[in-house]
Amino acid sequence: MFWSVALLLALAQLGVATPLTRRWDDVAVKHSWVELPRGWEYHSSAPADYKFDMRVALKQDKIDALIANLWETSDPGHPRYGQHLTPAEAEALVAPHPDSREAVDAWLQHHGITPENIAYSTGGGEWVTIRVSVAEAERMLDTKYDVYHHPSSSERVVRALSYSLPRELHSHVDVITPTTYFGTMRSMRATSFLVPLKEEALEEDFSINAAVPSSCASAITISCLRTLYNTSSYVPAATSVNKLGVSGYLEEYANRADLQTFFKTYRTDAVGSSYTTVLINGGLDNQNVPGVEVPQDYAVKVCNLFAQLGSIGTTAFFSSGDEGVGGGNCLTNDGTSKTLFQPAFPASCPYVTAVGGTTKVSPEVAVSFSGGGFSRYFAQPSYQTSAVSTFLTSLGSTYSGLYNATGRAYPDVSAQGSAFRVIVSGAVNSVSGTSASSPTVAGIFSLLNDVRLAAGKPSLGFVNPLIYSNPSSFNDIVSGSNPGCSTNGSFL
Repeated sequence: MFWSVALLLALAQLGVATPLTRRWDDVAVKHSWVELPRGWEYHSSAPADYKFDMRVALKQDKIDALIANLWETSDPGHPRYGQHLTPAEAEALVAPHPDSREAVDAWLQHHGITPENIAYSTGGGEWVTIRVSVAEAERMLDTKYDVYHHPSSSERVVRALSYSLPRELHSHVDVITPTTYFGTMRSMRATSFLVPLKEEALEEDFSINAAVPSSCASAITISCLRTLYNTSSYVPAATSVNKLGVSGYLEEYANRADLQTFFKTYRTDAVGSSYTTVLINGGLDNQNVPGVEVPQDYAVKVCNLFAQLGSIGTTAFFSSGDEGVGGGNCLTNDGTSKTLFQPAFPASCPYVTAVGGTTKVSPEVAVSFSGGGFSRYFAQPSYQTSAVSTFLTSLGSTYSGLYNATGRAYPDVSAQGSAFRVIVSGAVNSVSGTSASSPTVAGIFSLLNDVRLAAGKPSLGFVNPLIYSNPSSFNDIVSGSNPGCSTNGSFL
């Protein structure tokens, strides 16, 4: 009888403990790589006591509602066009559901992480930051962290080739970092590069109605851009409220002394004006040194953040890349080494405006390095269906199977990207790249915003539906090529 009672008590205790244990032990892979992302090499095992900040991105509860709102407010034919959300309204839509926060809190506490050691981001509170050791992270994510080396940038990072979460958390968590995303600032490809500096005349003050001088075919200056894109006569009127931000990555920094030299050389009426630097997430502002493989869960999360920016009236422009079609990485890393055109990110996100590069004048043509292609993560948005259909009809069967014809196509617009005159360390240099094209387009749309704001209207916000619904307002680039992956390239 004694043994029977003891056995019943043991079974009762097991019955209480097992569901809790099983809740967190029933795991499934969240993301994994079959092969190490290109450019990276294994270096060593990560020390078990090495500590880092783990960031958990909770699911945005009403992201679908935010995106639906974005489509309405960015469609020039919709009654709600331009009725952007306030930041608080956007944050309320993307805040995680209480169940998501409760589930993640319980999981963290199961692993010995107490509430006072959990930091939630301000605003929507969708990001959770915790300080953990490699040993703790490996136990929580059922993974193995190692140190990897990127020879071309000398970067070393602690990353994993896969990570898992309890099945219950998959519906509550978008992504966890750092895990399988290997991209770092130094390891990213720059989208600009120096080119030989050719002899040129001093900057001329072209008349408003002048034709674009032939010199602009080999050297792009401020006057070339103002004449080519018809902005010479406009005088901004809403400078107190209109703002344009240029994000800096890759440890490249704007230099205030060079800016003044640039103004003195190319735009004398702007001498003395400057900019404000905002440092984000450990960013630097070094005044002495001027300066593609993305996991799907990471890409979707970041892309949705751009949708959130668009919903509050901010326009995001990104360079399309400088490797032609395919982005320079033509073989998949899924174990098959299949040749495919690899799309760039974030240019392939449907909530940003991707900018390609052109060269020459009368007419402008696509510059050979300009990136372009079709996303393998994001479906083709309705705003570009007609334009893409026309393009695919003209392309026919060329490159069939190398790209995803139903994916989001990019770039959306293009601008001059070759032989820009800039000042580096006090001297004139010539640079090329879509990193020159993108801020050029941003500057033009900033002037359009100035017109609207001066008239008491809201900013343009997400502009892709506006662009595609007004093709006659743009100069269609119909010639040139962007070779890549041993092809001539046609994705302009």
